Amino acid sequence: MPGMLLVLADRRPAYLTEVHRVLARPDQVRLGVLEDWHTGPHLLSCRQVERTFGLAADALAKDQPDGGLSDVLTRTCNDLLEASVPAQYKKASTALAVDWTDVESFARPPRHGTTGCAGPEASWGHRTPNPPGPKGELFFGYYLSAGTMMREERGPEVPELARRMTLSSCRLDPGRAFVLTGMPAGGIPLGDVLAGSGCAHRDAGAWAIPLRAAGAQLVQDLHPSDRGPAALATAPSSPTAACTAPPRPGRCPDSGRWAPAPPASRSPRTTPSPPSWPGTSSAGSPATTPAATTASRAPRLSHGYPLTA
Repeated sequence: MPGMLLVLADRRPAYLTEVHRVLARPDQVRLGVLEDWHTGPHLLSCRQVERTFGLAADALAKDQPDGGLSDVLTRTCNDLLEASVPAQYKKASTALAVDWTDVESFARPPRHGTTGCAGPEASWGHRTPNPPGPKGELFFGYYLSAGTMMREERGPEVPELARRMTLSSCRLDPGRAFVLTGMPAGGIPLGDVLAGSGCAHRDAGAWAIPLRAAGAQLVQDLHPSDRGPAALATAPSSPTAACTAPPRPGRCPDSGRWAPAPPASRSPRTTPSPPSWPGTSSAGSPATTPAATTASRAPRLSHGYPLTA
């Protein structure tokens, strides 16, 4: 396992031959790579690396693979990550930045109409690449989830070190597979947990409720299509619910980009206005409610959104 971690830290391909090569270093004796045999010093062979890897994989695997980590493998990975955090930074911050990414499998996908392949726990997943072109595509592999230390809101700068990491099949919900609730039991308190829009749309019983019960404060971004006045048309009818939607980037209530008020000479409408649905409401016009009239505009909040009646 130290050899595998050293290969990944050096940005090398994750091949067993690279693991064998990276272990051939000056600290060979301390790592057990160089041993004294009856014929003299013996260097660890690539075959022995493969054999050791197979034994470790069998010991940490599940009896019935389901695409997720076994309990003993989860504890082992957590212990390795915690051992990589210097002692002076273990309690420097309780804030974590959480996200997941796609990791393609080395194996080819199964042929159409079959299920067998060299990577039986890999499956088809969806990713959104950043380069120009189609924004959604399929890949065959896994989801890699990570929780990285970050600076607290009023705390000092800290190194961005990984505290938790999980690799799971795309068949599993990454929010459920990535377990952070066991950190307080290990002496690592949870503070702010920053996550993207993917976590904001997870099942509450799989993400928000367990984390809040463990003491975490969730700071989650909203999906771009859920921002702005159009999203408030179907939002719960309470000022608190309306306040939870942040302003759309680049929109300022005093910048003149909002729809201007109707002229004062127009006679006010007394008939109820039809509700504006997300598919028909303009992105630049505030949502209307049946009780609102053009002469009596809804009061605005500090960020420029109208209160829903």
